[in-house]
Amino acid sequence: MSDQFTLPIEAQDIMKMLPHRYPFQLVDRVLSYELEPSRKLTAIKNVTINEPFFPGHFPGAPVMPGVLVIEALAQASGILAYVAKAADHLDQGLYYLVKIDKARFSKTVTPGDQLVLEVEQKRMVRNMGMYDGRALVNGQVVASAQILCAGKPSA
Repeated sequence: MSDQFTLPIEAQDIMKMLPHRYPFQLVDRVLSYELEPSRKLTAIKNVTINEPFFPGHFPGAPVMPGVLVIEALAQASGILAYVAKAADHLDQGLYYLVKIDKARFSKTVTPGDQLVLEVEQKRMVRNMGMYDGRALVNGQVVASAQILCAGKPSA
């Protein structure tokens, strides 16, 4: 992919950036990103009743598992890393989730919600990126976390 990405970035192009596939691709579309003065990205995950986790979490009262909300933020961070590396003409490689700090959950995410994922790169040292992430539904924060990802160059 080029160093310029046409917005919105759709699911098919996200699959070129991340290795995740159904049912674990948790970013449906990238709405916006910026690389200067800071590196930020906004994406969405449309939460439907057809998600494979809802029958067991919880029967009769479906709630998206918090760990999957954090995973969606981590995937958005990986997309931001990919876009930034492409803009810098560097090997995009693959980013792995290494650490989660300060995870907070304030509201449940249920079928029909549109999860807005906002991530900002706080620092990049060698191939380690630190991101602040927030997940929102209807403009209200439902979860937040600090995410550390480590990059592995392409083979």
